[in-house]
Amino acid sequence: MKTITVIEDLQSIATKLSSRKLTRYLLWSSGINLILAPVVYAATGGTISREQSYALGLLGLVTVALSIYLFAVIFQPEKF
Repeated sequence: MKTITVIEDLQSIATKLSSRKLTRYLLWSSGINLILAPVVYAATGGTISREQSYALGLLGLVTVALSIYLFAVIFQPEKF
């Protein structure tokens, strides 16, 4: 019985998240940052702290997202 309510709760959360684009984008960016930050940490050879590598990963994601947005605005201005 308890697993049925957990599944129903997860389904209701999924339907709520699917209707909110910003929440979905934040969730995806956090997930990508969890993958990207250890790569940044390993590439620096341990010269920066783990927190700094997460901040650099997030900064990189924001930079790429802003670049894509500005590229779309320049080439498709009628949408905006």
